[in-house]
Amino acid sequence: MRKLGYLLVCIILLITESCHFKNKKNGIQDAEVSQHSAYDDSTLRQMQLPILLPYNRIIEPAGTLITYGDSNYENHTLDLKNIEGTDLLAVEDRYGIAVVDSKTARVLSRWSYDAESKHKGLMSTYSGIQTAEIGGKKEIFWSAANGSNQSYVMQAMWDGTKIALINAIAFKPEGESPLALPNELVIRHEGNNDYLYTVLNGNNRLVKMNLADQRISWSVPTGVAPYGLKIVNNKAYVTNWGGPMPADTLHAETAGVPYGKAYIDPKTGAINLGSVSVFNLQTGELVSQIQTGLHPNDVAGSSDQKFVYISNGNTDDITVIDANTDKVTETIPVKLFNKQKELIGDSPNAMILSADNKTLYVANGIDNAVAVVKLGNSAATNGNGKSMVKGFIPTEAYPGGLEIKDNLLFVANIEGEGARVNSATLLFAKNSDAPKTAGGSFNSHHQLATISVIPLPGDTLLNTYTDRVKNLNLVFRAQLSAQLPRENIAPKPVPDRIGEPSVFKHVIYIIKENRTYDQVLGDMKEGDGRNDLCVFGNEVTPNQHQLAKDFLLLDNYYVSGKSSAEGHQWTDAAMVTDYVEKSVRAWFRSYPHVQTDAMVYDKQGFIWNNAADHGKSVRIYGEACTPVYKPGTTWTEIYTGYQAGKPLEFKNVSTISRVRPLLSPTYPCYDGHEANDQMRASAFIKELNEYEKQPGDNLPQLSVMALPNDHTGGTRPGLPTPRAMVADNDLALGRIIEAVSKSKFWNNTVIFITEDDSQAGWDHVSAYRTTGFVVSPYSRLQQTIHTNYNQTCIVRTIEQILGLPPMNTVDATALPMYKCFTNRAANLVFKAVPNQIQLNEMNIKLSALKGKDLFYAKQSMRKEFDHIDGGNDDMMNKIIWNAAKNKKHYPAQYAGKADSDD
Repeated sequence: MRKLGYLLVCIILLITESCHFKNKKNGIQDAEVSQHSAYDDSTLRQMQLPILLPYNRIIEPAGTLITYGDSNYENHTLDLKNIEGTDLLAVEDRYGIAVVDSKTARVLSRWSYDAESKHKGLMSTYSGIQTAEIGGKKEIFWSAANGSNQSYVMQAMWDGTKIALINAIAFKPEGESPLALPNELVIRHEGNNDYLYTVLNGNNRLVKMNLADQRISWSVPTGVAPYGLKIVNNKAYVTNWGGPMPADTLHAETAGVPYGKAYIDPKTGAINLGSVSVFNLQTGELVSQIQTGLHPNDVAGSSDQKFVYISNGNTDDITVIDANTDKVTETIPVKLFNKQKELIGDSPNAMILSADNKTLYVANGIDNAVAVVKLGNSAATNGNGKSMVKGFIPTEAYPGGLEIKDNLLFVANIEGEGARVNSATLLFAKNSDAPKTAGGSFNSHHQLATISVIPLPGDTLLNTYTDRVKNLNLVFRAQLSAQLPRENIAPKPVPDRIGEPSVFKHVIYIIKENRTYDQVLGDMKEGDGRNDLCVFGNEVTPNQHQLAKDFLLLDNYYVSGKSSAEGHQWTDAAMVTDYVEKSVRAWFRSYPHVQTDAMVYDKQGFIWNNAADHGKSVRIYGEACTPVYKPGTTWTEIYTGYQAGKPLEFKNVSTISRVRPLLSPTYPCYDGHEANDQMRASAFIKELNEYEKQPGDNLPQLSVMALPNDHTGGTRPGLPTPRAMVADNDLALGRIIEAVSKSKFWNNTVIFITEDDSQAGWDHVSAYRTTGFVVSPYSRLQQTIHTNYNQTCIVRTIEQILGLPPMNTVDATALPMYKCFTNRAANLVFKAVPNQIQLNEMNIKLSALKGKDLFYAKQSMRKEFDHIDGGNDDMMNKIIWNAAKNKKHYPAQYAGKADSDD
């Protein structure tokens, strides 16, 4: 069945490509037909391989799969390593470690942090599991940390049947860092002693420790955020995610990378240097500082101690270093999209060398593939010619750890198959409240861990795999995106080719917060909804319901990530970087729902960079910034002042210099719940009216707007009820649409609306399904669109309209939203629907509550809920359900159990 499904996908893709080129030859190009792919007509509920991801990728891995993990959690495999002298591998995952039999592809034993109460709450760091034989015993080492400033290198023993923890070596934070944050490590026998070398990602240090007595031999500074570590030719090579420590702040710009600063590109705010620090093993003395590509992560070394290899996650290449001279000998691109060399987004992040040192296997995260690199004479002792990529091996989502054993390639797939745990399967999980309703539902924080087991392919099979990887990555769409515009083409809502004219001159892009489709539109009979999962239906969100009726209903639209930290990267950049993927669920250094961490961004920047770089005018309303209010300012104070027409004193702050002049100073950014969305809507409408008074057409060509209050603040006293905050958001949206539709800009303006993620609820189709709207005079279809669209499709459509090239491999392969438009403009003025819920319907004071209402109110007051996406996600879901459903029984079965959240 899996092979049949894959063949069907490939046949349709090949037919699509052949039809495209036939049409091109005959001069009868139909852009929508040429862009079509098999998955456009399906949903993400598909559970059998090949399966679809919510960002233009299909996964059909080679080999066999090992799947494991408690389905009550969001599981991610991170790294894996041989246990020498056995047929076993040690596997690091976010919640612990496992031992896997390589012959039978079975998990023999698993140890989790919940196994011992004193370690509950820890999570594994980014990578770096190692094994060693000490005193005749098989031991496993890896790193872990938590949100309480605790960091450890964990030491466990494998006795042949089970894993037993024997030590947790603590590392204290230093300097600005609240976490030492150990990551990759090496266990090395020197003289009569065993030594632990480990990088401390938070402390920016490399440490050497005697394992026997845990005494530090030396501790030395590295670059910014050290990640990878390898000992080659008696030297320690350390990769620095953030490049060298800033020394020249007069001639170069720096920005924050919690914790500290790094050199950045002022246009994008992203890190613009990568480096490797090389140290003497005996003294810790810095031997060399080597510049690499951007976001250097993994380190590999040849067995003859002659070469060192660095994978660069943000420049999609491998830096090769001569281990004798510490000079770079070659830079090897590992791009899948090699015909579109300007496109970033392959994300190489892990490597393993063949036994003969002639082949380097590289995990390309976003390609969902392993690149097979033939090493040339500048990269290997016995290499021939120039290094080159021979082909690609398909894996599951985001391969992040590699190992070879007995001619088998083992791959730790960080994202596996995504959040696809159906609540029906939770019936069989321990302590689970699984739903007994037919079909079940999905929540974004429930997924299983997977490991691929792949026999190393010969050249013929590798060629077949390479073709498969290209098809699964929809490479044909990237090729279409590079087509040159034609002359004398009539304007269309969405041009066939980038650079051809659009009827639209202005795009308004609105980003909301954290709702699923079923939560809001599940009560609409016109779409594929479930009314029993709808908590903010027509009574609470009449404007969104009216927009769906007046224009179009998207019931097959998806977010691309599982939380706001991922979501705002997908909405703003149409991809996530390796730094984000390595941080998912743990978020040790930052939770980037607001753009304040320079290590988060890719080198191309965001949609506003793309627009401004191509001569488009841009305005940002509340995105990529944080607000600063007078200390002690409350929601009631702000709302009362707004009603009285009193201006609010605040300041929007951005860490990205390119963003600052684009920001509206009167539109509050968000990082908490103090401001209401009515004042945001009023601030935008005031600016809109000012543009209207100006002669000509000076409305910015791209406006990016954060409209966040549908997130809610739970039942915290002093804040409105959840339904009041969602109603506030809905009314603000309606007012914005009405104002634009009444303005002189309406006929040449399109508005795209999306949620940033869908983590705070349940959906019966997919954990990723959410609400999306397309509003324009050319979008009055009054029908349901069932095409499979996602957030990157919105970004691609914006680019197509404004004549902007794609920023990366993901938006280059996104489907433009042709079906959301007609070629005839409708004469419609949208009228905002009045709210049916009072916007100042306040949560009840603690003194008037009892039982579960009192419990939920107290939970809402926890400090972690002060900020967007703080606190426990499952708890917030329960709070919202209890409040929104008039205290009906909360269906915990729809969410399962979530132990910690963002």
